[in-house]
Amino acid sequence: MEQLKGTGVALVTPFKADESIDWNALENLINYVIDGGVNYVVTLGTTGETPTLSADEKLDLMKFTFEKVSKRVPVVVGIGDYNTRDVVKRLEKCPLDEAAAILSVAPYYSKPTQEGIYQHYKTIAAASPKPIILYNVPGRTGRNMTADTTLRLAHDVENIVAMKEASGDMAQCMQIIQGKPKDFLVISGDDALALPQLACGMDGVISVAANFLAKDFSAMVKTALENNYPAARALHYKMMQGFDLMFSENNPAGIKGFLAHAGIIGNYFRLPVLPATDALYRQIGEYLKQY
Repeated sequence: MEQLKGTGVALVTPFKADESIDWNALENLINYVIDGGVNYVVTLGTTGETPTLSADEKLDLMKFTFEKVSKRVPVVVGIGDYNTRDVVKRLEKCPLDEAAAILSVAPYYSKPTQEGIYQHYKTIAAASPKPIILYNVPGRTGRNMTADTTLRLAHDVENIVAMKEASGDMAQCMQIIQGKPKDFLVISGDDALALPQLACGMDGVISVAANFLAKDFSAMVKTALENNYPAARALHYKMMQGFDLMFSENNPAGIKGFLAHAGIIGNYFRLPVLPATDALYRQIGEYLKQY
C-alpha cells in the first residue's frame, strides 16, 4: 500500500447547466490534478456528490476515470452505504480490476453500535476483491468510529489496509497511529488539520482542496513526509484561508467555486446542494487574486 501514501484527491463531479455530467471538464480536472503532483485519485467519494448519481452514472464515472487516468496514478473507488448487503453486491459486480483499493464510508444514518460497524466492515472486506480503506467521518455519518474499533479491524482483518480519519479528534487520531499494525496506513481526511496530523505520524491525506490546490497541497504533504516542516508550514499557511473558504458553507460548493473561478469546471450542482452564495463566491475571487 505504499502507493497510497502522500496526496490523494477526492474528485468532484463536474456538471453542465442541465445537470448532466460534464465529461470534458472531468477529463480536464483529472489531468490538472495529476499534473499538479497528486499521488492518486479517488472517484465516487462523497465530494463527487455520489448520493445524487444513478447506479449507471456511478459505473460510467468509474470506467471514465480509469480510462482517462490511464494508469498514470492509482485510482481508489468509493463504495459505501448503510446497507451492508448492498455494498457486498456492488463489490462483487463492479469491474474493479484497475482499482488500487476501495474507500468505504462507515454506515451512516442508522447509527449502528461499534460492534455493528465492526461486523459491517468485516463482512464487506470478506467480499471485496480489493483492499479496503475505512472512512470515519462522524460529522456526516452521525456516529464516530472509535479508535478501539479501528484498531480491532486493522489487526483482525487482513484485507483492511488503511483508515481515512476525519473525526477531527487529534487524541483519537494519535491512539490509532500508536496502536496500528506496522503496514496499516492512517490517512487524514481533514485538509486544515493535515499538517499536524502528518507530524503525528499519518501517512498522507485524501484531500478536497487538492482538486484546486493540487500543486501546493501535494508539495506540503511531500515535504512533511520528508520531515521538512519549515517548508510544509509555509505552504500550509499559504493555503489556510483557502481551506476556510472551501468549507465555510458546504462541500463541494466551496471547492467547485474555486474550480469555477479558474475555468476548470462549471459551477453547477444537483439538489439539494447549491452553489456558494454570491458573497462567498466574491470572497473566493478576492482570495485567488492575492494567492
